[in-house]
Amino acid sequence: MAVLTDRRAAPVARRADRGPRARVNRFLGYAVLIFFGLVFLYPFVIQLGNSFKTEPDAAANPLSPVPDPVSLAGFERIFAGTNFPLWLGNSLLVTVLVTLGRVFFDSLAGYALARLRFRGRAGLFAAVIAVMAVPGVVLLIPKFLVLKQLGLYDSYAGLVVPLLADAAGVFIMKQFFESVPVSIEEAARIDGAGVFRTFWSVVLPTAKPALITLTILSFQGSWNEFPHSLVSVQDPALFTLPRGLADLVSGSLGKGTQYPLKLGAALLATIPVAVLFVVFQRYFVRDANEGADKG
Repeated sequence: MAVLTDRRAAPVARRADRGPRARVNRFLGYAVLIFFGLVFLYPFVIQLGNSFKTEPDAAANPLSPVPDPVSLAGFERIFAGTNFPLWLGNSLLVTVLVTLGRVFFDSLAGYALARLRFRGRAGLFAAVIAVMAVPGVVLLIPKFLVLKQLGLYDSYAGLVVPLLADAAGVFIMKQFFESVPVSIEEAARIDGAGVFRTFWSVVLPTAKPALITLTILSFQGSWNEFPHSLVSVQDPALFTLPRGLADLVSGSLGKGTQYPLKLGAALLATIPVAVLFVVFQRYFVRDANEGADKG
């Protein structure tokens, strides 16, 4: 009996010995994470602080996160002395259209590659993967030539149409649709539903986590898209926010650093993407957890 008691007590003693060590390791792990988190957040803090500084204060203390004194002159110049409202409107229009288009067309293409059987399907999917491996800068000149030949250069259509589908979105949706059980589609076909009706009414509602992921990536990508706007438009009235901000950074408003104006404009351009990510991330995590529980 004494031997049995000693054997039961040994694991308890070892766990007690590991307790303080585990807490120390956990503390060190959190300390490292917090350190690197602060390192990554510091540039955003600098951006926020300089947005509310005066021009002399920002030029003299650009790395200080505390404005002294607090000033809104930079934001006033953004809306009164630049075309920021025009750039904002163009970006909203292009981003909404591109996001809707990508969610619809990428879902259609992903479903076709995942479920439909047709000749050349494997080669087409290989082409999609190959497009993902091509650097975007390589396609800038071909994009410009195609837009010129089609008469889409320097127009809203030139900003929107080439971005309505992307290979990464097709890949994401294809991979998700392949995980959907075929049985739910068979029941719809027995009821007489066609291919599109099955896709739209039966399969697509189950793809909410993938759709939210695609929405976030599409919104972020089209909102921050700069190279495409560089080769698709030249008229300042068609500039989006990234193109307009690049114009500001290049010194189009004259001499001086103008840190409050430039960083304030960048801060305003960051807010929509940050809000969208925070809001949709909650639903994405919830839906993904629900799907895991059901599985």
